[in-house]
Formats: sequence, structure tokens, C-alpha cells
Amino acid sequence: MNLQQLSHNAQSGLIDELNLISLEGGIYLLEARMEGKSNRLADDKGLTFRIRSIEHAREVLKNVSIVPFHLVHPVVHEEMCGLPPAPSEILRLPISMH
Repeated sequence: MNLQQLSHNAQSGLIDELNLISLEGGIYLLEARMEGKSNRLADDKGLTFRIRSIEHAREVLKNVSIVPFHLVHPVVHEEMCGLPPAPSEILRLPISMH
């Protein structure tokens, strides 16, 4: 889904929520949830659109209708070597789009 499609779907009320997924190395990806399915934001070439920061995400989304928006952090214990698996949930924080 590109930015134009995302904007159209949000305006039409088809987007359930947006998730800004934080990855190691200061990279963020934007995911739109529609009908329980995940759709990543892609550029015009179909490649994953990389977001640099929360402020960059807000800049990208400035013309998109407001929908629930979350910052999502993976569980750090799953990325650390030598630690046993522990039951935990992904950290999801609501943030404002603008």
C-alpha cells in the first residue's frame, strides 16, 4: 500500500489502526491494519517505506485522516543472546498522529 492508497483508505474509514514499528538501528516501518490484516507502507517502487523517526512519521502522515496510531517495540529479550525465552507481550504505546 502506498501513501496515496493509505490516505484514501483512512478517509474511507477502512483503516483499523496504524502501527509504527521500531526496529533495531533506528529504523521504523509503518503498518496499516485493515480487517485484521497487516499492510506495510511502500514507496512508489513497491519497496518498504522506511521511516526515520516518530516526527518523520507524523510528517509523512500529515494529510492522512486520524486513526488509532501506536508505537510498537519488539520484545528486547527475544533479541538478546543467552537469555531463556520468557512470556511477554510486544510493547504498544498509543501516540498522536499530528
